[in-house]
Amino acid sequence: MLVAQVALCATLARADAIAPPPSLAVEGVPPIPVETAREVQRYAQFTLHGMLSWHPQRREMLVRRRHGDTGQVHLVVAPGATPTPLTAFDDPVAQAEYQPVKGDYFVFTRASEGDDLFRLYRFAPGDPAPTPLSPAGERVGAFAWSPRGDRLVYAVQHGTGGDARTAVSLVDPLHPQHVRTLATFEHGRYEGFHFSRDARRIAFVERISPSESHVWVIDTVTGSRGRVTPVAAGKRVSYSSPQFSRDGRALFVLSDRDSEFRRLVFLPLGPGREKVLTAAHAHDVDAFEMAWDPNRIAFTTNEDGTDVLRFLDAGSFAELPRPPLFDAVIDSLQWRPGSDELAFHVSSARTAGDIFSYQLAANRLVRWTNGNSPEVNTRDLAEPQLVKWKSFDGREVSAFLYTPPPRFTGPRPVMVILHGGPALQAKPGFIGRYNYLVSELGVALLYPNVRGSSGFGKSFAALDDGPRREDAVRDVGALLEWIAARKDLDAKRVVLAGASYGGYLSLAASAAHPDRVAGTIAEMGISNFVTFLERTPSWRREQRRAEYGDERDTVTRAWLESISPLARVETLRHPVLVVQGDHDTKVPSAQSEDLVAALRKQGTPVWRIAAHDEGHGFVRKANAEYLFLAIVEFVKAALKP
Repeated sequence: MLVAQVALCATLARADAIAPPPSLAVEGVPPIPVETAREVQRYAQFTLHGMLSWHPQRREMLVRRRHGDTGQVHLVVAPGATPTPLTAFDDPVAQAEYQPVKGDYFVFTRASEGDDLFRLYRFAPGDPAPTPLSPAGERVGAFAWSPRGDRLVYAVQHGTGGDARTAVSLVDPLHPQHVRTLATFEHGRYEGFHFSRDARRIAFVERISPSESHVWVIDTVTGSRGRVTPVAAGKRVSYSSPQFSRDGRALFVLSDRDSEFRRLVFLPLGPGREKVLTAAHAHDVDAFEMAWDPNRIAFTTNEDGTDVLRFLDAGSFAELPRPPLFDAVIDSLQWRPGSDELAFHVSSARTAGDIFSYQLAANRLVRWTNGNSPEVNTRDLAEPQLVKWKSFDGREVSAFLYTPPPRFTGPRPVMVILHGGPALQAKPGFIGRYNYLVSELGVALLYPNVRGSSGFGKSFAALDDGPRREDAVRDVGALLEWIAARKDLDAKRVVLAGASYGGYLSLAASAAHPDRVAGTIAEMGISNFVTFLERTPSWRREQRRAEYGDERDTVTRAWLESISPLARVETLRHPVLVVQGDHDTKVPSAQSEDLVAALRKQGTPVWRIAAHDEGHGFVRKANAEYLFLAIVEFVKAALKP
């Protein structure tokens, strides 16, 4: 518990201050009062649950929730039952799935200290240790079960320096020495594997860039393979999430072909044309899942950031009545085998992140987990408001605004939190500890979706590509002007924050508008695009070049250098909090180290927190809790009247 940690840390430091965990290197951060930890404590007691896998024979499931310091696999035997931990590793478990026939064991992926080199393991409760199924030192990017559960397909990505190489392999999980390489690829990223019902073929996705991807099918016997999605001359088209039809003669896929938005499409593998199944919805279809026993397709539409759960009849493709759900962010759709019950993960402003299921015939919604804090009435938490403003080119941009309770009067200070990606989207989900800033400190939170964000059509997502990168920074500048025009917000007290690409945006916008920003928080932020592209792993480098530009081209290299925050660091004179994991491979730690050195050289106040046991983000409980306490103190200092 945090109280015990507070007491222990206080004895390690001094009676009224918190000491950082031993794994953190902290510089420039002032002593954090014990009282701050006590105030934050009740907002840190929410427990997030993630849906992992239904048991194939029993109405029970695997979920992911924190156990000890990291997220681990738990068993939930009935709705509302206390989750039982099945794993207890030092490192978090990423994915886990039951063997799909008997369910007598499950497989999972796990990296080491945030190094992003996920390895595949077999594990059964009672086993002394997990059994490795994939090679050490190589990254498993995706895996999938065969219908009979006698084989797994997985993709291993090689290389951190030169060109990427991907190997697609089949393995018998009970005899891991029986592994067969189906195919090797010298470039690209391969994911989204799905077996046909007879296990003779596997469909998968080749991802070229955030806006371009293709579907392939490989024969598991002969190894012959080929791309099955048609070429769109002169256009980038995205295909994803392939699933075979019952007879194996077609695929169901998501595609934005001839559309601004992703739609559910029926794609024949022989003669015939693609058929769009969700044309009535002018929104992205974020996810779908097939179930042949009830003959239904579940899918979600992304409507202004809120997910709407819908169903189709898999035979007629007619849409069925919607279930009675509250507005929320929904993901991880999974049908319980042999039933009409669909499980999914739900997050909202007042729901921490829990597992629900919906039974179609009974029209019944069932809650399986409850991660809310016993010390916080979630009805008192701020509900986000969708706000919009006009940017420099007249384009409308939006954000979710969380406003403090009425007891806070006068113009409120603002924290702008910019998402990463950039092809991601801020949604009105649960903001966890950040509710403390709103409810107890009276800070308004803004979560923008500047150009380049997903969910608003592929044209909007492409508006920041290549030479238009700084247009996203201009969107943030227009947001700062919008804040200044609001009587309820204090334009003189604004902090910009972000992680990964969001870290770049927070730094770049702060450098462009230093007179409008009181403080900047950059977690794993890109400070130099050229060195970032040169050092990020090869398996993701080509996609990043497609997004940002190719640093090997002389003209592009000079331009990338010029727009990087390091090139404009002289304007950053206000306090900056820099956060980094030493094992980060996506945005290598040198990005933060170079930034800190440049800021210190010119005398800018810098708070630095580096974790020796983390990668791209702080996932360990002690590290994450200390980081948030530091953010609270930084916000207090930067936004004081």
